[in-house]
Amino acid sequence: MTLKERFRKFLPVVVDVETAGFNAQTDALLEIACIPILLNKDGVFYPGEALNAHIEPFAGANLEPSALEFTGIDPNNPMRKAIAEDEKTALRRIFKGLKEVRKAEDCRQCVLIGHNAHFDLNFLNAAVLRTNSKNNNPFHQFSVFDTVTLAAVAFGQTVLARACKAAGLDFDGNDAHSALYDTQKTAELFCHILNHYPMLPNALHAEHANADSDDSANQV
Repeated sequence: MTLKERFRKFLPVVVDVETAGFNAQTDALLEIACIPILLNKDGVFYPGEALNAHIEPFAGANLEPSALEFTGIDPNNPMRKAIAEDEKTALRRIFKGLKEVRKAEDCRQCVLIGHNAHFDLNFLNAAVLRTNSKNNNPFHQFSVFDTVTLAAVAFGQTVLARACKAAGLDFDGNDAHSALYDTQKTAELFCHILNHYPMLPNALHAEHANADSDDSANQV
């Protein structure tokens, strides 16, 4: 089974954002990282190449001190400001990279994977609207795969660090709350679950297989 067949032509992409609060409409988006999930010829899922950005707060954005203290991000740090991009530039660069992967895998759309995925999707969608990037956005507007649910089913854990440890994956709390690190760990967790919990038999794929057999028989 190919990647496009496994997810009905959706390309799974792990996304994590770091923000200056919980309100996607008013609080700044400070970091974003995206990692597409790929499938090798042996049927093993693995994380693809990361696309990430440090982002300048949009004009008028709210910066909650408690949120900045929690993430450890200082928007005014000179080293950070030297590499930070405006939202529009960052999003369109990342979207372009994801579209190249999507086309290579013959998928029609990306679907966001996240740990508490709707939090990340809400901030992504808000940034898309602010930057007029709807036509560039490769993601489904509301569908997600949430590793909180998957980890609860697989390990009885919902916290990312605990779920990773239950899966036998390294997790360094000192690196947590970096969008890139959290995305890498979430991608590893998602792949681990997929690779260790095979699909249950289901009618849709059985029907697909039968249809293929019928087509072959008709061609003989």
